[in-house]
Amino acid sequence: MNLTIQTFLQHALAGRDVFNDALEPLLALQDEVREAFGYALQNDEESAKQMEYLFSKPQPFGREEWSIEQRYQATMSLRERLHAAEKLYVVGAGSKTIRTAEFGTQARFIAADGAVGAVDDLSKVLCVVSDGDGAEHLQQAAESSVHIVLHAHGDNLETWNELCTKWASMKSVPSLTLTHQTRTTFSEIHNPGGFTDGDRALCFLHSMGLDLMHVECLGFSTQEVGMWSGATNPVAKLDKLQWMKEAMIRLGVGHHLINYD
Repeated sequence: MNLTIQTFLQHALAGRDVFNDALEPLLALQDEVREAFGYALQNDEESAKQMEYLFSKPQPFGREEWSIEQRYQATMSLRERLHAAEKLYVVGAGSKTIRTAEFGTQARFIAADGAVGAVDDLSKVLCVVSDGDGAEHLQQAAESSVHIVLHAHGDNLETWNELCTKWASMKSVPSLTLTHQTRTTFSEIHNPGGFTDGDRALCFLHSMGLDLMHVECLGFSTQEVGMWSGATNPVAKLDKLQWMKEAMIRLGVGHHLINYD
């Protein structure tokens, strides 16, 4: 076995130690969502398969920073910073502008996609959990080298591919952790469970071993489409937010929802 293959196998195995297994109810929710909206599992798998293939190269998109080894190291570093944070806030699409100074010097934030635009100091954002439709706010985070937890699903294969191509052209690229939403095992791509960027952010923290009882949510609502949501059909989005609510209930954090009943 040559050194390259050995290194690959070592990190492929070690990478599994970064995450806890997703809870079965959170994986089941993904199956339920596909059935409810008529989404094809095959499309989710194809997007994840393409992500696995493109990021298995020594220099994905021409960037060594996104190699398997460096993604593993970056994800381990993110895990350490998450656990070291004295106070964590997850920022949803319904959040108002967040003035980080008002939350104390030790507060750190995890943003759901475009909701990163609500945070006034990106140096306090540990990561953005995104399926790629956060527009200029996601781009600003990438340009500020905020860690991106990039998600593959059946409707965004072209989107995440185009984003990675765009980011790869920058002088400095954001660190990446890759996620998907199928039961298939992919090398160095994890399924934390969940559906929307907001509840997936909470699922991601849970998979990183965080106790969600010590995490606060800002701007999580099922009553209206948040101002930080990407371009979307409002009616369809409200339907999807009901699944976010269900995911949060299964995680035991439904009480963090605005107007929760």
